[in-house]
Amino acid sequence: MSELIAIVYPNQHRAQDVLDAVQRLEHAHLVDLQDACVVTKDADEKVRLHQSVNLVARGALGGMFWGTLIGLVLLNPIVGIATGAVAGAATGAVVYHGISDRFMRELAEHMSRESSAIFLLVRRAPVDKVTRELAAYGGRLLHTSLSSMDEEQLRVALSGAPTAITELPPAADAVSLPALRTGAHRHSHT
Repeated sequence: MSELIAIVYPNQHRAQDVLDAVQRLEHAHLVDLQDACVVTKDADEKVRLHQSVNLVARGALGGMFWGTLIGLVLLNPIVGIATGAVAGAATGAVVYHGISDRFMRELAEHMSRESSAIFLLVRRAPVDKVTRELAAYGGRLLHTSLSSMDEEQLRVALSGAPTAITELPPAADAVSLPALRTGAHRHSHT
């Protein structure tokens, strides 16, 4: 099961720095990201979603691969590539198993002007390593699906407080938040 972590930062650039750090962990095979998105809110309160994965392009590449194989079997690889790319792109645009854009936009309404947030949907990761990496950037936990113990550990690490943990409220109680919805369609990157 994937875990959702959303952290908000007081400036518009910090979340991108965090995403870069998490992607380095992913390249080192320490984290398996299902989805990630940086959300920014500018001085005019315009919310922008900066997707880290282009699902249409990923679908097109996968479709080209399968189209090539089918095309080779049918002795026409060019038609197979073209057909596979179109089918794969369409599938990437329609089928989605990540963080709902609508959900991220709803949470972004609770963000201050000129701030940013990172939304991570993590399939697998050692909590201690990820917590250490995220703690280096500070921030405030906006929402999470982590266990209570892991949530407390992350919240304390983000605040820079000592590791002695007292009773903390769950992240969802910090602000009034909508329920997590995944599987929604992605339409726009703005």
